[in-house]
Amino acid sequence: MFILEEKIYLWLLLLIPVVIMLYLVFRIWQKRARSRFAKPALLSFLAPNRSSFKPFLKLLLLLLALASLVVGLVNPKIGSQLETVKREGVDIVFAIDVSKSMEAEDIAPNRLEKSKQLVRQIIGNLGSDRVGIIAYAGSAFPQLPITTDYGSAKMFLESLNTDMISSQGTAIGDAIDLATGFFDDNQQTNRVMFIISDGEDHEGNVEDMARQAAEAGIRIYTIGVGTTKGGPIPIKRNGVVQNYKKDNQGETVITKLDPAILEEIAAEANGVYIDGTITAEVTERVQEELLTIEKTEFEAKQFADYKSQFQWFVGLAILLLLLDIFMLERKTGWIRRLNLFNEKRKTEE
Repeated sequence: MFILEEKIYLWLLLLIPVVIMLYLVFRIWQKRARSRFAKPALLSFLAPNRSSFKPFLKLLLLLLALASLVVGLVNPKIGSQLETVKREGVDIVFAIDVSKSMEAEDIAPNRLEKSKQLVRQIIGNLGSDRVGIIAYAGSAFPQLPITTDYGSAKMFLESLNTDMISSQGTAIGDAIDLATGFFDDNQQTNRVMFIISDGEDHEGNVEDMARQAAEAGIRIYTIGVGTTKGGPIPIKRNGVVQNYKKDNQGETVITKLDPAILEEIAAEANGVYIDGTITAEVTERVQEELLTIEKTEFEAKQFADYKSQFQWFVGLAILLLLLDIFMLERKTGWIRRLNLFNEKRKTEE
């Protein structure tokens, strides 16, 4: 297991294409300057040992040194020891609606991105709780099992999109049913589920499913994303809106937030409904609710004793820079003497 301590420095890798562009501009200028000075045949006679390959090799060494230095600044760390620790918290499953209606932009930037933002903020404020992720539309699929690895949770969260589940609809009942299998019966932790959805086009008797979840000890909170005024569902190509989804009569479909069903689910499962419009208010409300839930002790495995590895990359960068400095742009004598391509010397002609 490894982590990157200072990811901000990865932006420095953008210097690589800048260096390449500057080098190409320099080579074009150099070629034009030489052509004004003399013809190619005369230049070859005046500088017979000039290598056409080594300048590119020197550039490659410079770019590799720059990349190694950037990685060194990022400071990758490797976990050298896996240990079991005792932690206190609750098990939380996030069920996120990825149906096409979540592409509506009645809440910025759109409903799905807003849902990701909410979950990301909630996870960022957690302490030692375990989290899992479910994606659902016309059916529900597990994305991340219960874990204490918040980094992985955020990574899986970012991968959610409305094309990952082909069957459309809002199968909240399937998501609730799937969530009950996420929790570990051997570790009797308190169990919480957050359903993030616009509540539209729900399928099945979700109230009964919520009631069964409550009987299994799962408390369900629902977060409504969208507006009751609603908005159209954009059809995009390469990020550009081409059209809007239409019904069988050719009318533009307007999708609206349906808080009523979400309120009913929360009421049946001893939870509350939360309006997802303002991120700060949602995270504050979630923290308040989680504080009312008793923490349970559980075991968790995690990597410990992370060791910095920056020195290897800095050392490699220094070595590559030294090679670049001491490498001349003239042909290497011993390679010429090998005569790999069986070239005849001028003296033999």
